Amino acid sequence: MGKRLNEEKRLQVVKEAIAGVKVGVLARMYDVHPETVRSWIREHRDSISPEEIPAADEHVQELQRLQEVEQRYQKAVKVLGEKELEIEILRELLKKQNPAYLKNLK
Repeated sequence: MGKRLNEEKRLQVVKEAIAGVKVGVLARMYDVHPETVRSWIREHRDSISPEEIPAADEHVQELQRLQEVEQRYQKAVKVLGEKELEIEILRELLKKQNPAYLKNLK
């Protein structure tokens, strides 16, 4: 992080954010901190006319698709982590010579 962008790129980032792209995605894409993107939006929001805001072109649609894929990926990673934890717990139970659940069955 810490990359400096010229004014033209900053305006492009602000336009994409106003068009609906999430700040986090823009921050990763342009390698800047999300709070930096938010401050650019606050600074330049009023200077951008509605005609300058990009329509839902292919670039914006691709970024929105990327957001959806990232959300599904994060959900899948979470589920995978939970399943790995469950497997580890079951393996630990199998290693015990006198597991508590067998005592309850007698």
